[in-house]
Parts: sequence; structure tokens; C-alpha cells
Amino acid sequence: MRIRRAGQNDVPAVLALLDGATEWLVARGWTDQWGTSPHSTSPRRVEQITAFAADGGLWVGTLDDQVVGALAVGAALDYVPPATEPELYVRLLVTDRASAGQNLGGTLLDHARELARAGGVRLLRVDCFAGGDQALVRYYERQGFTRDVEFAVPRVNAPDWPGQVLAQRL
Repeated sequence: MRIRRAGQNDVPAVLALLDGATEWLVARGWTDQWGTSPHSTSPRRVEQITAFAADGGLWVGTLDDQVVGALAVGAALDYVPPATEPELYVRLLVTDRASAGQNLGGTLLDHARELARAGGVRLLRVDCFAGGDQALVRYYERQGFTRDVEFAVPRVNAPDWPGQVLAQRL
């Protein structure tokens, strides 16, 4: 997989990855993480991914010139408890479900580690959905992260969204 900095023209491909991941979750009856609506139809999500590209923190992984993964890094998002030291925060990690089993996520996380080290940062953090069977939490633990702090994001007309921050020392 080739990793490159993403531009505004990559935003639709990243949204398509998110839409595909949501379709995969919904097909399994797992709607608590991202709901059932496509990300590409959410003005808030389109604005967020566009901002990630604009601030230079969005990266895409490609195979045969097809975008198969995306990584956004930068400052922690507002809903996350702040770190007590300088960090690089993984704001987004998504891969193409059709390419599952190729370690695309692990490769993108390796890129985040390289970016952190190059920036002189010794802490990499990420958050994820902590509901359901906690498979996503366990994925990040297999990638070398340890559980840090739990949090909840309030939602309108729905239970709070359960989150887990995970950290890795570099």
C-alpha cells in the first residue's frame, strides 16, 4: 500500500470508505457505532473530513491507485479528555472492508507512529467505539495501544455513545 497526504479531491473517496464501513456494520445489525445513514449525506461529517484534508492531517492509502484506507491525525477532538503531555491523535482510521485481512489499518497506524516520532512526540492516542462486544478496542490493543480513559458522548434521542481512549508510548 502506498500512503500519501490527501487533498480535497480525496474527500469523496474517504467518505465512501466510511459509507462502506457503515453498510458493513448495519448488515451485521451493529448500528450503535455509526447509525444507519451514509456519512456522505451528513453535512457535519462532510465538513469534518474536508477540514481534516484542509489542515494537512488526512492521509490515504492506495492500492493500484484506489483509495483503500484513510488516516487523519492532529489534535484530539473536543469530546476527548485532554492528554497531559504533547501527543499526536488519530482522529480517523478507516479501511475498505473488501480489503480486510491485508493489515491496511496496521500500516496506516505505523505511518501515524512515524509522523509522531518525526514531530518529536512520544505519545500516540486514539479513541474508538467501546460498545457492543468491544472488538474495536481489542483491535487497537493488538496494535500496541493500552486502554487509557473511558468517556461518553451525549446524543439526542439516543443513549450516550460509549468511547474508549487508548494510548501508545513511542
